[in-house]
Amino acid sequence: MKRAQELAFAAALLCGFTAHAETEPPTQQAKERPNIVVVVADDMGWGDSATFGNKLIQTPNMDRLAAQGVKLTQCYSACGVCSPSRSAILTGRTPYRNGVYRHLSGRHEAHLRASEITYPELLKDIGYETCHVGKWHLLSRQQFNNPAYPQPDQHGYDYWMFTQNNAEPSHKNPENFVRNGQPVGPTEGYSAQIVAGEAVQWLKKIHDPKKPFALTVWFHEPHAKIATDPRFEALYQGRQNSKYMGNITQMDNGLGMVLDALDDLGVSDNTLVFFTSDNGPVPAFGGSSGGLRGNKRSEYEGGVRVPGLAHWPGRVPPGSVSDVPVIGSDVFATALDITGLPLPTDRTIDGVSMVPALSGEPVERNVPMFWRTHVSGPNERVAMRIGDWKIVGDETLTKFQLYEVQKDWQEKNDLAQQMPERTEEMKKTLLKLWADIKSEGPNQWWESEKQPPGKGGTLNY
Repeated sequence: MKRAQELAFAAALLCGFTAHAETEPPTQQAKERPNIVVVVADDMGWGDSATFGNKLIQTPNMDRLAAQGVKLTQCYSACGVCSPSRSAILTGRTPYRNGVYRHLSGRHEAHLRASEITYPELLKDIGYETCHVGKWHLLSRQQFNNPAYPQPDQHGYDYWMFTQNNAEPSHKNPENFVRNGQPVGPTEGYSAQIVAGEAVQWLKKIHDPKKPFALTVWFHEPHAKIATDPRFEALYQGRQNSKYMGNITQMDNGLGMVLDALDDLGVSDNTLVFFTSDNGPVPAFGGSSGGLRGNKRSEYEGGVRVPGLAHWPGRVPPGSVSDVPVIGSDVFATALDITGLPLPTDRTIDGVSMVPALSGEPVERNVPMFWRTHVSGPNERVAMRIGDWKIVGDETLTKFQLYEVQKDWQEKNDLAQQMPERTEEMKKTLLKLWADIKSEGPNQWWESEKQPPGKGGTLNY
């Protein structure tokens, strides 16, 4: 964005946000609506693949997506941890707005509420068949597979096989899958292949080929507890990090199973495949941010900048690279855009269609990219990006850092003191945006949070 555009943008935000997204005319009314496949890795860092520069880890199917489509070098998750970022993918709304502000690993009242609208719901209404396989993590433990709380069918899925959080006891022979409300019991094999195999089974034997489909494949890899098939670990024999590197290749193999099924069915040419991760890596388990500052749980780039790939023959230039910033919450608006549906008008939609970005063209945002991670460090609790500029604020929203991330992608040069006017402008916009989000989200959930603040912090949300 040019300077004049940024000033106008900020001024518009300070005057007050539009309470609800405006209805937009459909941008496409194709005779044959495209299929949509969204694949999400778990805790995979920006530097965890050959596709994004890792010189050791083999990811041939991510490479395949990049060669046939576009590599998104500034792709972001909507949060530095998993449950919130996943909620944003489905709803198009920043996590504190949709209510899933924290990771739902234990017992908590937070969950993806039935009042939220997901893109599978809307696509189902126009004749799509919908399927989810893999990790869910949008319900707390006591809510999982509990009919008193909204399960995937209430969020628009015809068919689902899911786990509450991680594959348990590990990626090997997981025992905690539930299919359409019925526990699956013990399974044999590794999670990525089990999840991908279920997706392939649905595509080939259950899905009605006369109907378009929306499929979400959310892998458990490379989240702990890591278990890696020896055939993948053997690729890295002698390396200290062989199990983790093999785990990435294991996940990549699952991705390939899904891509092969699309080819086998002859539907690849009419399918948008989007691949990403839910947040940054965990170095203790072997993950890499590729030189970015921070990791999982961080508001710096390493916590939220993640791999991004898109494949859509005839619409996305093959072998292309786009540095236009996109975020997980853009998936919702993108799904509606390419199927000719208008955005809901009864709620704020934070994301925008990423279709222009897939061809390297800029996108216009009514709401800036925003991050708040409840377990981030107290000095980096919130962040916001407008154009090339990113502001990072502490938990009290009184101390701020400023980075020109397009140039300073490692966030080494804090420009807040050198550029006080721009910092103040960004600060005011951030405070206005946070107030707007708080007014719409279920703030009673986080204001009654019992988890103690992180080390050195005073706030636990």
